[in-house]
Amino acid sequence: MAGKKSSATTRGFRIACSALIERGGEYLMARRRDIGWWNLPGGGLEGGETVEQGLARETREEVGVEIRVIRLVGVYSKPQKNEVVLTFLCKLADDTPPTTSDEVSEVGWFRADALPEQTLPKHRQRVLDAALGQPEAILRAQTTATEDDQRLIPRE
Repeated sequence: MAGKKSSATTRGFRIACSALIERGGEYLMARRRDIGWWNLPGGGLEGGETVEQGLARETREEVGVEIRVIRLVGVYSKPQKNEVVLTFLCKLADDTPPTTSDEVSEVGWFRADALPEQTLPKHRQRVLDAALGQPEAILRAQTTATEDDQRLIPRE
């Protein structure tokens, strides 16, 4: 995206974060405008940002809400993309309702066992991990290719 700082990287890995925003046993999901799939708010850290700042920025940009971080749910390694994703359980900081944005066409609250069919598989796994409710963070490799996750037909 034009005008944005470069993503933070360490030893060739992109560092990203995602917010599992929970309310009454349901999780906030966002439908991406570019691909039509549901995912968690989040994205890559920008240079000079802390994880908390990046998570707050991405959540504001994508769904228009302020959050309060509760705990780390998991650390997800995506070696095929040279990326590590830190996923946090969060609560809304106030009563502001989530909204759509340039990146998000729709938002909704879903139980872990009733996510939309077109939820990105890696994000579905993160929601299910949060629903386990365990206090320790999960370490998980997510090694499938984006094309496999989205069942895309290769372009010729």
